[in-house]
Amino acid sequence: MDDRLLVGTRKGLFTFERDTGGQWSETRKDFLGEPVSMLLSDPRDETLYASLNLGHFGVKLWRQRAGQEWQECAVPVYPPQPDPLPEPKEGEAPPAPWSLQQIWCLETGGPAEPDVLWAGTIPGGLFRSADGGDSWELNRPLWDRPERARWFGGGYDWPGIHSVSVDPRDSRHVTVGVSCGGVWQTRDGGANWNCTTKGMRADYMPPELSEESAIQDPHRLVHCPAQPDVLWVQHHNGIFASRDGGMQWHDVCAQPSSFGFAVAVHPTKPDTAWFVPAAKDECRVPVDGRFVVTRTRDGGKTFETLDAGLPQAPAYDLIYRHCLAVDDDGDCLAMGSTTGGLWLSENGGDSWSCLSAHLPPVYCVRFG
Repeated sequence: MDDRLLVGTRKGLFTFERDTGGQWSETRKDFLGEPVSMLLSDPRDETLYASLNLGHFGVKLWRQRAGQEWQECAVPVYPPQPDPLPEPKEGEAPPAPWSLQQIWCLETGGPAEPDVLWAGTIPGGLFRSADGGDSWELNRPLWDRPERARWFGGGYDWPGIHSVSVDPRDSRHVTVGVSCGGVWQTRDGGANWNCTTKGMRADYMPPELSEESAIQDPHRLVHCPAQPDVLWVQHHNGIFASRDGGMQWHDVCAQPSSFGFAVAVHPTKPDTAWFVPAAKDECRVPVDGRFVVTRTRDGGKTFETLDAGLPQAPAYDLIYRHCLAVDDDGDCLAMGSTTGGLWLSENGGDSWSCLSAHLPPVYCVRFG
């Protein structure tokens, strides 16, 4: 069971730890006052990574090796932008800038790649580091796909890669989620990519385009570590699950809503997953002001609504896509909201306790 919780917020990184008596408390603050948009705790060597989005001063990436102080390391850098870019065709979005706007996800490489890191970014570039963050390289085969001209921004102005899933059985098999650009997979380390969204739909498009692969809007994609062929996606148009590695997706209906941003899957029980429902589209608050977590334990056939210990209605906390985390045992969950609340469950979501009600808006929650 993990005894440390990392919380990236609009105003810094807050660390909470569990003591020998089982009590959680805040133990450290880093980068106070600065937006910490993404975190990674690398279990292979206990290195921490924190991405900061400093607006006018750009995106920064910091690394803390075990027992050492924080040090700034390299950030992904896009190659020079061609001049001029081709004019967009009818139905295509304006071309995205070739410059880093945000590191939207950080993940480790597979077991066969001890120094490899992956970074998903806005405006839609996937970067790989082979040296623990000392340098980064843009994956050109994905960036150069002609379908990328169809990608467009959802909540941000530009498309972005927010989910990177590395198959623990094969480090060369990587799946990424793009908003709004679909689900893409490589089985040769990034040399070739296929868009795998069969069964998904996009109701925000005209009916004749609703099943087009490259315009799907997965909000978050995760796989079950023990059974990596089982994937869950919280999509703009609902919840989708796959049992064949993403080749075929099926729609899952949940109440009070199938809309949301976050999803977490149990590390060893692929049919168990958690979601935080909200009212759709421009509303984006809990349905009827009732803040709840939903859980399925049978692959989406049925759902339980969990609210013990959570704020009673009216409550308008929204959980971003990286703000719901489950530990390696699958018993402990943590959740942080846009209104600065932080909750913990140590019984799989049956009940929750509030660790803090007054943090800055939470961008990312990770155990480590």
